[in-house]
Amino acid sequence: MDTREFSSRYCQKDDRIAALSYFGTFAVYFLTLALAILAAKVSWWLAAPPIVVNALSGIRLYVLQHDCGHLSLWSKREWNEWAGIGLSTFTLTPFQAMQYNHNQHHAHVGDLDARRSGEIHTMTLREWERATHWERLYYRIYRNPFFLIPVGGIFTYVIRYRWPKNALMVGWRSIMAHNLALATWVAFLWLAGGVIALWVYAATVMIAACIGVFLVYLQHNFEDTYWDRKPRHRLKTAVLKGSSALDLGWWFDLATCNIAYHDLHHDNPRIPSYRLKQCHKDAREHFDLPLIHWPEALRSFRLKLWDEEQGKLVAFPPAHAHAPTRGDAQGAA
Repeated sequence: MDTREFSSRYCQKDDRIAALSYFGTFAVYFLTLALAILAAKVSWWLAAPPIVVNALSGIRLYVLQHDCGHLSLWSKREWNEWAGIGLSTFTLTPFQAMQYNHNQHHAHVGDLDARRSGEIHTMTLREWERATHWERLYYRIYRNPFFLIPVGGIFTYVIRYRWPKNALMVGWRSIMAHNLALATWVAFLWLAGGVIALWVYAATVMIAACIGVFLVYLQHNFEDTYWDRKPRHRLKTAVLKGSSALDLGWWFDLATCNIAYHDLHHDNPRIPSYRLKQCHKDAREHFDLPLIHWPEALRSFRLKLWDEEQGKLVAFPPAHAHAPTRGDAQGAA
């Protein structure tokens, strides 16, 4: 029995649990947003706790939308699709565009020949050694977590998804309808709570976007991840070895709908989020599924380049230890 066969018993949908997760998260989202706006009119210190909880509930809404994209939250296809569209305004993510992007990610995970824009880019050590000074400087800035997390999060969710690259393939009308709904939601907040409501909303979006990129990074960027090129690339190996399983605590699992157990999710995306953690726990009794805890998770942000010879993600080499760049070679000539 392999992991996918084992996990198939956890794919059963329960619409009661789905409804509790879906509508319960929405209730927390709207309640904490209202509390944060009211508290901010008195003191931003009072507003801070509900802002953080609201951001976490926003992350959870995004993961539920991701479940809908895999048709794994509800028992009926149309329920997943309508629920996913209903979440779009509050996740800042048009459902069809997200679904298309994510299916492409699942199809090409760990493939060095199919690295796509829109995902966190990983350069190989060989590419780094051949890069110019300016290419290295750009990549150093890009992979710095203090740039990647806040700037990457805001760019992806606030800017890029307003007109994603696949707009013409997934239907630009649905994306324009999403943008109109989002503008209506922001206008409602302004009319209901004034400028302070917009600042509260901006704060929750910023925090949620940062946590989202933090999570996305750790799902595939860790020392013993997997990358390879065709024809050696093996998707089965990539989905299990190239995807992490993060054990960062019960509260983290609650906020992220268990999506941190990402290896089994990639192996079998039909597992609903509300069964994924138990599936992973039971699977570890039969399969070698390593867990990443906080110390290793934080150390992973030091790793920048894929070393094809070692088969590991590694840190930047010392400045004196690299081969000449194209710019160096040209200067020497």
